[in-house]
Amino acid sequence: MLICAACAVERDEAIPELCPICTDERQYVPDEGQKWLSLEELMLAGQRITLEETEPGLIGISTEPKVGIGQTAQLVVTSVGSLLWDPVGYVDDDAVKAVLERGPVLAVAASHPHMFGVQVEWSRRLGGVPVLVADADRQWLGRDDPNISYWSGSRPIAEGITLQQTGGHFPGSAVAHWPAGADGKGVLLTGDSVFPNPDRRSISFMRSYPNRLPLSGAVALRIAAQLGGLAFDRIYGNFNNVIASGAKAALHDSAQRHAAWVRGDFDHLT
Repeated sequence: MLICAACAVERDEAIPELCPICTDERQYVPDEGQKWLSLEELMLAGQRITLEETEPGLIGISTEPKVGIGQTAQLVVTSVGSLLWDPVGYVDDDAVKAVLERGPVLAVAASHPHMFGVQVEWSRRLGGVPVLVADADRQWLGRDDPNISYWSGSRPIAEGITLQQTGGHFPGSAVAHWPAGADGKGVLLTGDSVFPNPDRRSISFMRSYPNRLPLSGAVALRIAAQLGGLAFDRIYGNFNNVIASGAKAALHDSAQRHAAWVRGDFDHLT
């Protein structure tokens, strides 16, 4: 198993010359070219994983130094087990021990293919837990495994955690809904289809962030409508970007704003 240095998504040993995820229009191959890494190489270089409580019941998992895109994974902890969301592109025995100290892991899932990380490796080291992959995005898998399970629409993980497919950034893009989060007001864990902005009160809807490709207004409105029936007050992105409160209104208002801008309603300001 090898890891793309740019996106940190794992691939089988029979790898292509270039990473398919990075050559897609949503990502890019760095100027220095394609580079492949191994877990052993990263470990010998001093790679490590840190865990930090995001809020009660939610643990942020990061790589230091950054591996690939450098997302922060989240471990949603419930009384019956945990969900590992947006797994990072590195794992070692210390990290597995720290995760399992919080209880058994029920599943590993990613918001979209850029966040696959080393999901199969995490699954194997956690005891062969299911790796949940949106059926619409199965073509982006670089490593197959018997523990992979495909899903679409809505997928409950346990009482109190549900995956919801939104599409957008990728057809299978998803969010994780955790109603007990934010002191019972509800939390969404999102990826690039619902991206909390630096102002901490608005959301972006993009096909590509590095290459600046927006989603259409119709898709932004569709995503907001799909999530409108869920109870949540807080949104966590996967780069420590958060809307701490009022997130449901922010999602609705941001979708309306996005649609208005791409429709041309504000062209007089440009």
